Amino acid sequence: MTIADIKVTTVAVPLEAPLRHSAGAHWGRFIRTIVEVVGNDGLSGWGELGGGGESAESAILSLKPYLIGHDPLNLEQLRWKIMNPTGSLYNNRLQIHAALEMACLDLAGKRLGVPAHTLLGGSIRDSVEFASYLFYRYEANGVGGETMPDEIVAHAAKLKEAHGFRTHKLKGGHFSPDHDVEVFTALAEAFPEDGVRLDPNGVWSVEDAIRVGRAISHLNNDYYEDPTWGMEGMRRVRSSQPIPTATNMVIVNFEQLAQCILHDLVDVILLDTTFWGGLRQAVKAGQVLETFQRSAAVHSSGELGIQLASMLHLGAVLPNLNFAADAHYHHLTDDILVGGKLVYRNGCIDVPTGPGLGVEVCREKLARYAEHFSETGGYTYDRDPARPGWYSIWPEKNYADPSVKSVPGVF
Repeated sequence: MTIADIKVTTVAVPLEAPLRHSAGAHWGRFIRTIVEVVGNDGLSGWGELGGGGESAESAILSLKPYLIGHDPLNLEQLRWKIMNPTGSLYNNRLQIHAALEMACLDLAGKRLGVPAHTLLGGSIRDSVEFASYLFYRYEANGVGGETMPDEIVAHAAKLKEAHGFRTHKLKGGHFSPDHDVEVFTALAEAFPEDGVRLDPNGVWSVEDAIRVGRAISHLNNDYYEDPTWGMEGMRRVRSSQPIPTATNMVIVNFEQLAQCILHDLVDVILLDTTFWGGLRQAVKAGQVLETFQRSAAVHSSGELGIQLASMLHLGAVLPNLNFAADAHYHHLTDDILVGGKLVYRNGCIDVPTGPGLGVEVCREKLARYAEHFSETGGYTYDRDPARPGWYSIWPEKNYADPSVKSVPGVF
């Protein structure tokens, strides 16, 4: 079996409401690049990465000379072809490789009749638990608009009733630290038996991060995720407040992981099947963490069902997955999969048992959401539609106003 062709499609899939974060917002949709690797036997394997458009598609298609005729099971050679460390200084292909590797694992699993996790060592769990992943949201079409404590608590309660979540993660950093403390405290007190976690995406100063950590330390925290930026900043926060720390932002490769372990910088590492350069790289990182008695978690980068399936296979093989995984998935109104969205049961999603990633793309929906991308275009992740002249300049501390709940005429 060899690779005969590669196809790329950019899609835009609507969200229930626009999601606000420390650097800006998701403007009512996720933009994703869908990669199809076609084998010489006619089977297709599917991969996914964030962003899209002509430049992303061209970057992937430019690798056809590296890939046509390649055996999709020869994954280590694929890694060196695309992510050769000497070449990566000039060509950062981490996420491109991740999507291609994802598709190759899917294709190889289909050809062999085994799930992707079998190619990664085998599953040790049948389902993966997820957190509710709560965002402050802009209102759109009568949905969203949550900025205040009671509104976030009500939103969390609806998600808990619908999906069974037992862990709640608040995406902070969009408003002032004191506002996040108020909202997060209300959330934790509303669900005292559930785990909670706060993530401002590294936007706070070390001093603010320490102050907030101490203010929320009495709550049932799983961990304190990316409260500030950089390995040294995270070390200082870890040493000055009692909540275990976590990151998906400052430990994203093996050199950083080595420094983290050597100098005891961060407690929990969130592994991403695209940010780390692929599913196999995330599994390797999990094995390193296990060796040093550290917990892993699974990060979400705004996935559709293909990447979610890769996250499930990652979670299936990690013995040190000691926390509920993240997923933006419940914010989506639809997916591009045959049969629609994957289903939460008691806060968990079952690990797919079919061959490869265990999911299949609906070509009609792929075409529909490619057309939606053509109609709506992309958006700039690091811009806030309610603050057109604002940029996320870290020392400025120009936080948003929680009384602004919608942007008329934008969504």
